Amino acid sequence: MVNAANVIIPQFMRRAIDIITGGNFVLRDIIIPAASMVGLMVLISAGRFLWRFFINGAARRIEAQIRQNLFRHLLSLSYDFYQKNKIGDLMARATNDLNAIRESIGMGIVALIDSVVMLTAILIIIFIQDTRTAAWAVIPLPIITIFILFFGKVIGKRFRRSHEAYSSMSDVVQESFAGMRVIKSFVKEWWFIKKFSESNDEYRDANMALVRLWGIFFPLVTFLSGLTVLIVLLVGGIRVIEGYMTPGDLVALFSYLRMLIWPLMGAGFVVNMIQRGAISLSRINDIMKTVPSIQGGDEVSNDDEKPIIELKNLSFEYVEGKPVLEDISLSIKKGSILGILGKTGSGKSTLIKAITRMIDPVNNSGTGSSVYIKGIESSAWDLEELRQLFAVTPQDSYLFSDSIKNNIGYAGDSESDEEELGAAATKAAMDKDFTFFKNGWNALIGERGLTLSGGQKQRTAIARSIAANREILILDDSLSAVDAETETKILENLFNLSRDNASVTMILISHRVSTLARADHVIVLDKGAILEQGSPAELIALGGSYARTAALQSLGKDDG
Repeated sequence: MVNAANVIIPQFMRRAIDIITGGNFVLRDIIIPAASMVGLMVLISAGRFLWRFFINGAARRIEAQIRQNLFRHLLSLSYDFYQKNKIGDLMARATNDLNAIRESIGMGIVALIDSVVMLTAILIIIFIQDTRTAAWAVIPLPIITIFILFFGKVIGKRFRRSHEAYSSMSDVVQESFAGMRVIKSFVKEWWFIKKFSESNDEYRDANMALVRLWGIFFPLVTFLSGLTVLIVLLVGGIRVIEGYMTPGDLVALFSYLRMLIWPLMGAGFVVNMIQRGAISLSRINDIMKTVPSIQGGDEVSNDDEKPIIELKNLSFEYVEGKPVLEDISLSIKKGSILGILGKTGSGKSTLIKAITRMIDPVNNSGTGSSVYIKGIESSAWDLEELRQLFAVTPQDSYLFSDSIKNNIGYAGDSESDEEELGAAATKAAMDKDFTFFKNGWNALIGERGLTLSGGQKQRTAIARSIAANREILILDDSLSAVDAETETKILENLFNLSRDNASVTMILISHRVSTLARADHVIVLDKGAILEQGSPAELIALGGSYARTAALQSLGKDDG
């Protein structure tokens, strides 16, 4: 509607000028075409509002839906995906790339329609009006078309480089803010400022390469378009003098050629926006096409009479030829407490990832499953059903930017009341710390628990696992930042929880023998293999690695 109204206006201008140059006219003759032009301008204004509302509104909704789909898909991807991809790059794709897609869907479509419709309509009209003049006027158009196509290819390459530079810069920013404590403690602000400056300069240079290209493109298109005006002035002026065209025809032709500049420029916009949108969409699709490396099954039935966890010749390696876990076989009964002792790098955390199926290990034959949960292969379980059996507290406890109360309760039942959450906080010995906060356990703790000490973060995470009320409770060296007295209190509460509720199975990982002293069964890991296993008393009597570690820690405690 807007384009149609635009191409009609010069016809009223032609009529008005021909009336004026005729010399014999009344005011009413001029008012009619003038009023018609005003009416068309009102129609154009209304049409422009409507296309902005509907087209840009649709583009915004599409952008929001793509972002929602992207976020949902990112949450479905497996643990290894986040080891291979940087968070800053993913954030850049969810922001910068989606903006480019929105622009190509919105203004890109508008520029495309303008280019096609206006160009076609104007060319038809001017050829009908005066074929000879129009034929001369369109001589520069093929040159402009070739020029636009050539620039489109170059722009695509430079735009991809610009987005990759933006992703790299986002990585630096994300890592810097996430590691702010370390940066400040080592007084390394200057180094990260330098690192950001380099990535910022790289992003600037990539964009300046685009700017230089556009700096050539638009003036050149404008120059070539101006040539058409010059041609019309020469050829059309002669045609008017010779009487083949009226002055109104020439003015209308000038108006059409002026209007023709935007479709030509619009073609450049289309090339730019479509290129940017296509490249950005390909970057989004790279993620959307990624299939989770760990797929769940549909098994929901299980056998409660079987061991709750059974490992059969479990092996795993991150790098081929360098096993992290090797030929581990183990059976854990429901309601029992398993202790795991081992040096740093012995494979303790990897073993937990295998049990919870964050990674997929294999048995020592290289095929088949090696982890069984309630008698069913872990790969046969529905992933959601499987992981709802576990409450894992890692050593590096991750807390969200929310209140302590919400951090404790978010993983539990949505119907958990304050009394249940408070009981979990008490069992984790976190309740005594609430008095130190202005708003008690409703105090906001900042991103990643920034305002809490290491021990407070670990105890909050333990309370979260207790409140989750899962069948298998795993503490992965999550008492390392807690003092001995508080650790004893927490362990007493956890052991009572296990004894009072026979359905709760516990796995305790620790460097401290004292932490594992009341476990039913203890395994000692060394270089990914089970070095020793048995009850704490049996391992002490064995006089091996466990006994030596116990003796050394006891000696250190006595010296202290």
